[in-house]
Amino acid sequence: MSVTAAQGFRAAGVAAGLKSSGDPDVAVVVNDGPSTAAAAVYTSNRCKANPVLWSQEAIKGGRASAVALNSGGANCYTGAEGFQTTHATAELVAERLGVGAIDVQVCSTGLIGLVNDRDDLLGGVARAIDGLADDGGAAAARAIMTTDSVPKQAQATRDGFTVGGMAKGAGMLAPALATMLVVITTDADVDSATADAALREACRTTFNRLDSDGCQSTNDTVLLMASGASGVTPDAEAFTAALHEVCHSLALQLLADAEGADHEIAIEVVHAASEDDAVEVGRSVARSNLFKAAIFGKDPNWGRILASVGTTQAAFDPADLDVALNDVWVCRASGPAESADGVDLEPRQVSVTIDLKSGDASATIWTNDLTHAYVHENSAYSS
Repeated sequence: MSVTAAQGFRAAGVAAGLKSSGDPDVAVVVNDGPSTAAAAVYTSNRCKANPVLWSQEAIKGGRASAVALNSGGANCYTGAEGFQTTHATAELVAERLGVGAIDVQVCSTGLIGLVNDRDDLLGGVARAIDGLADDGGAAAARAIMTTDSVPKQAQATRDGFTVGGMAKGAGMLAPALATMLVVITTDADVDSATADAALREACRTTFNRLDSDGCQSTNDTVLLMASGASGVTPDAEAFTAALHEVCHSLALQLLADAEGADHEIAIEVVHAASEDDAVEVGRSVARSNLFKAAIFGKDPNWGRILASVGTTQAAFDPADLDVALNDVWVCRASGPAESADGVDLEPRQVSVTIDLKSGDASATIWTNDLTHAYVHENSAYSS
């Protein structure tokens, strides 16, 4: 259940000394082919890290033979030296594998403004390549962790082909994407155009619907590599469904590990005039610190939900909104309905349903509560 679940891939994770803890901090995933088709999406933040600047140019050819990733330092706003480190990483991987540097993706995660020691990083990359194995996915998933408490991995198998993946991320979860690195592999025989269309559709309703704290990272990368090793060419719908399953699983694993969270909250907006309206309303509630603090305090304060809905441009009648918390309809026609005393907010899973009564569209946004632990994590430590 990892990036090496699909045929044609090897991976490794090692400790290069980038983390003061001595934990693993460098990973390499290699596509042994026969195909090297690839697609990727990156952060929409205009302030991008050096690895993103490199990788978004490299992926334009629709190929990737390998990806090198490091935790311990984001290599963002580290000047010319930082970009040279990214370039040197790609060159080293290319030299060792006998491919072009343009076919190597590079990812980094950690503290912005921290200059990674180039010798340590390259030494780790070299050792990771020496240790590549077809069962190395779990080690790679652990090596990319930062504030994560657990590695994130997922797998989906269909008739004749497999999709596998790994992810890191535990904070700054906001669209587009999240503060995350995701590597997805498949042995399906798909071209880069098919891979790109499927990846963008899968991300649209999974990673791009996470909104933990409204903060957007500089390093976000979701990379899909296809080896074609199964010899199976699935139809686009079947391939996209398998890819969506993996992305959805990884997205919910990211949410479950959100820094300091006590509750995972699914905000479903129904009967919206458009999907964009549904997303806007769900996003507004997900970003309300008042609402998130109420859930932390186990207070079914539905008034804070309506207040957030009212800040949007979505189509609805302010006098006719319904809201349910954990399937208890505490608000009908914008007024009190079933007793809020019946809402049990002790369980970690919380559902919010908002009925706009304006159409047939719907969308779900995932968020978490605002806790003392989140404030402590992000005030006492650099991440």
